[in-house]
Amino acid sequence: MSNSSSRPLSPFLSVYKLEPSMVMSGLHRITGFALTIGLVLLTWWLVAAAAGPDYFAVIQGLLGTWIGKLALFGWTFSIFYHLGTGLRHLAFDTGRCLSKEGIVSSGWTVVVAAVGLTIVAWIIAFIA
Repeated sequence: MSNSSSRPLSPFLSVYKLEPSMVMSGLHRITGFALTIGLVLLTWWLVAAAAGPDYFAVIQGLLGTWIGKLALFGWTFSIFYHLGTGLRHLAFDTGRCLSKEGIVSSGWTVVVAAVGLTIVAWIIAFIA
């Protein structure tokens, strides 16, 4: 067997420069996972509503805490961010925004839109 120390190592993140598209891709995956967890929570909430007022009050109490509201806020952001990156990907499929500048600007547009829409949705929710 040959000496393994003379063989090159496989590159890892330290070799690559962190690009906005890498961050957007990672955040897209994280929000996809958050959407899955949020849908489980939504299903639990609907089952509690069907099970009766006592069980529903327990779930409402959990969601009414600061950590419950933070989770709902994060889930709302995940919805808008994931939707935005999906629409961005559809634009890429049509050949639009494929330059480096287009990728970066469309990425920032998605982030700003997701934050803005999340805040607007929560303002509307608290007004109603």
